[in-house]
Amino acid sequence: MGVVVEDLEKSIDFYTNIIGMTKTGEFSVTKEKCTELGLTDSYQLDVTILKLENSERSNEWKLMSLGTKAKHPKQKYMSDDTGMQYITVFVKHLLPVMKRVQENGIKILSGKPSTLDNGNKFILIQDPDGTFIEIIGPE
Repeated sequence: MGVVVEDLEKSIDFYTNIIGMTKTGEFSVTKEKCTELGLTDSYQLDVTILKLENSERSNEWKLMSLGTKAKHPKQKYMSDDTGMQYITVFVKHLLPVMKRVQENGIKILSGKPSTLDNGNKFILIQDPDGTFIEIIGPE
């Protein structure tokens, strides 16, 4: 999954220090190649690769920034816009994530952990750009 963010360093900090992802790599695509591939209109892409677990089978969360060129209004609810609005992150234990969320003053939009039918706990937060993140796991 590739995500364009406004502030790359702020987003890397959020996903590594709050969510618990690990930085596993990075690469750049030149502005010429981006134009040729139809990715950007003459902007270079610098991409940081994150994973929840550093293994070949883990999904990649790719973050890239065009600075202030790309902006998207921050939604209050998932129903405020169309397109990708949220991701679901399954964690081995929810309590360490909740502790980091609370220590960093990130609002838990669901108010408190809810218990799902399968017994897992659920919280909903937003990343620095407003993407909703469902975090699900046992306490």
